[in-house]
Formats: sequence, C-alpha cells, structure tokens
Amino acid sequence: MIQNKIKEVTLVQSLIPMGVLVLLLITSVYLYGSDSSYGGNQIALLLTGSLAAFIGVMNGHRWNDIQKAISNGIANTFSAMLILLMVGGLIGTWIISGTVPAMIYYGLQILNPSYFYVSTCIICGIAALSIGSSWSVAGTIGVGLMGVAEGLGLDPAITAGAIISGSYFGDKMSPLSDTTNLAPAVAGTDLFGHIAHMRWTTIPAIIVAIILYFIIGLSSDVVNNVSENNTTIDLIESHFNIGIHLFIPLVIVFILAIKKFPAFPTLMIGALTGGVFAVIFQPDVVIKFASAQKLPEAIQLLKGIWTALFDGFNIKTGDASMDKLLNRGGMSSMLNTIWLIMCAITFGSILEKLGMLKRLVQGMLSLATTTGSLILVTALTCFGMNVFASDQYIAIVLPGRMFRIEFKNRNLDPRNLSRALEDTGTVTSVLIPWNTCGAFMATTLLVPTFDFALFCFFNLLSPIFSVLYGYLNFTIIPLEEKKEQAV
Repeated sequence: MIQNKIKEVTLVQSLIPMGVLVLLLITSVYLYGSDSSYGGNQIALLLTGSLAAFIGVMNGHRWNDIQKAISNGIANTFSAMLILLMVGGLIGTWIISGTVPAMIYYGLQILNPSYFYVSTCIICGIAALSIGSSWSVAGTIGVGLMGVAEGLGLDPAITAGAIISGSYFGDKMSPLSDTTNLAPAVAGTDLFGHIAHMRWTTIPAIIVAIILYFIIGLSSDVVNNVSENNTTIDLIESHFNIGIHLFIPLVIVFILAIKKFPAFPTLMIGALTGGVFAVIFQPDVVIKFASAQKLPEAIQLLKGIWTALFDGFNIKTGDASMDKLLNRGGMSSMLNTIWLIMCAITFGSILEKLGMLKRLVQGMLSLATTTGSLILVTALTCFGMNVFASDQYIAIVLPGRMFRIEFKNRNLDPRNLSRALEDTGTVTSVLIPWNTCGAFMATTLLVPTFDFALFCFFNLLSPIFSVLYGYLNFTIIPLEEKKEQAV
C-alpha cells in the first residue's frame, strides 16, 4: 500500500485556523455575551478544529492519525476532568454539611469590607503556598470567600480576581506545585534555583496586586451594613447547626494536600467527609433536601448526600441572595466545563499533531533578536499556547522544548527560561475562558472569565515584569554564572 507523502505545514496554513478561531470566538461573545461558554465557544472550537484537520488531510495526514492525537490529548486532560467533577461534588456536600455556610457565617463577622479584597488575596496566597494547588484553594476557601463577598455586598468579579491572584502566587512559589516542578524540568534547571529566580518577578507582582486590592477596597462605596449582615447570619443559623468543628473537612483536605496526596482522592475524601458531617450535624437539612418522607430515615439521609454529590444542594431560605449563594455544586454543574475543555483540547491536539503550533513558534523565534525580545517572544508563545492549545501544561512544555536550545545558544542560564515559562505559561492560563484553568475558575467561583480577568492583577503583572526585566537586562543570569545570584 502506497502512503501519501506528508507535506510540511506552512506558516500561512498555520495562521488560517488561528484567524478563523478568533473571528468565531468574537462572534460567539457578540451573540451570547457571558453565556458564550455554554455552547457558542464549543462550536467555534470544533468548527475551527475541523478546518485545521481538513488542511492536515490535504497535506497528506490520515484522519485516523489525527483522531488518535485528539484521543491522546483528551486522555492527558482526563485527570483534570475528574478533579472538576470531584470539586463539584465537594461543593455540594460542603454546603449541605454546613462547612461553606460556616465559612460565610464567620467570615461576615471577621472580615472588614474595606480590607476584604486584600485579605482574600493574602489568605489564598498563604493557603496555595502551603499546598501548591490553586485549584484546591479556589474550590474550597475560594467558594467560602465568594459567599462572604456576596453577604457583604462586594463585587464578585474583584473578589474572584483576588482569589485567583493569591492562589496563583502561592501555587507558583510552592515547591509542591506541579507547574513549579514542570517548568524547571523542561528548561533544564533545578527546582529551588528556579523558585529563587522567580522571586524577582513574582514578589513585585504580588506586592503591586495587594496594593491595588487595598486601594480598591478603601475606595469602594460599600457600607458595612450591620443589619443586613445580621440578617444573613441569622438566616444561616436558622437553617444550619453552625460551629467551628465544621471546618474539619477543610483541614483534612489541606493536610492531605500538604502530604502530597494525589488531588482526586484528596478531594474525594474531602467530599465524603462533608457527606458524613452532613449526616451527623445537619440531619434535618439532609432529610428535608432528600424529599423522600416515605423512605426510612437512613435511606433519606443516603439519598440527600448522594444527590448533593451529583446534583448539588438546593434550599429555600426566603432570601433570594442567600438561595443563590447556597443553591449550587454537584458533579453535574461541571459537565458544561468538561464539554468546553474537550472541545478546546480537540482543537489544540489537532494543531499540535499537524505541526501548526511548532511552525508558529518557529515563526515567532525569528523575531527574537535581543534578550528582551527573546523573553517577549517566549511570553507571547506561552500565552498563545494557552489560547490555542487551551492547556497550561502545553503552554509550558512546548515553548520550553522549543526555546531551550535558543537560550543556551545565547549564553542564557536555563533559569531565565523557566522563570519566563512560569511568569506567562502558568499564570495567564486562567485568563482564557476555554482554557482548562479559566473554565475551572469560572465554574467554581460562578463568575465569567472575562469579568474577573481584569482584576487578576498578579496574573496580568507577572508577564509584564518578566518582559520588562528582559529588556532592562535586570536579573538576567548568564550561562556561565553557576552560583546563585545575590539577592
């Protein structure tokens, strides 16, 4: 059997799907607004992926090979999808158990509205630094803080931005983080040298972000309405048995994360612990939610927890804002996000298989004539991978592989590359609605990506500092410098 000779993809062919995707996504947002991620963006990604596949077939690629690449790409993100499902289940059981209501209850009494945004950023930063996972922090503490913000009458988009900024700062600087380990491995340097070198860009970025949240908090026209706060607190007390002990599921999840227990079983244990706590401390809530009076009480409790895991929690408190706060969660709430991720990974996998991503990176590399422009091209490539490949791991690995030799040829220490990969590949992933990270945060925090993106100050500032340092030749380590740069 004679096989068709595969033609190398051209730069123009590689640019065509990118241009069409941008056009379709703009159309999707125009037609559906913030609801574009509930179907419009998925169609845009699939149509553009089909166009790219058609170009590939015209170049001699077999459809079966393209389809296999799609399957492999989705398989590589399957663990992220499982985590998404389990976060949905965890939110459901943590609400019905009283854990999330307890976070809101105590948060309303402790956190001052004027300092809420900055406190949120710092709290999430410390938590993520200790466990190395921005997703786990957003799915646990972040959910509670969003509830507190709602209770205080604060802007949900700014709150989400503060949660994400803090979470990504801690994730980025934690030796327990997967991306923090991946970037130096791809670039060819050591973990702690990589973390030490990131301090130069990461610490200024988070300091500026904290200052901005502080200024916004002080300038916000928000009155700490004691009467409304007391009403919310009374509502929570009237529907749940509140106590400090309800934070135990949260503590268990954090201990397991610190011990580097895998994310999926950690979240599953957290969700099941929430279910057990619901049965022990909120039996009346569970039974009422189950709506199965004809069944034995034990079966009613089982049905209530089971339903909370797969379909979330639902309650009528008589207060619309409180109902919106508590009526959520469940694995089913994550299905649209998983659909979005699958469509995005399909598109990205096709582009990678056909060599379009590599061709674009090569085209970008030709524009890098100085150290500053090399880091700028690295940053733009990482951001582009987050947009078109829709996965932060690809945004780290592919540019890392492509630019590693170029950094060496230009006598630049690999720590410069690993820092650039993290400053851009890791932190900008959450700014893209169809990226795994952006989709996760939007679904978990219930704020559209385009709404919170402008307030993710740390995520926006990190690439700026990285590129600026490159052009100023500040903290750029030459290859022959072996010892750690003096602080």
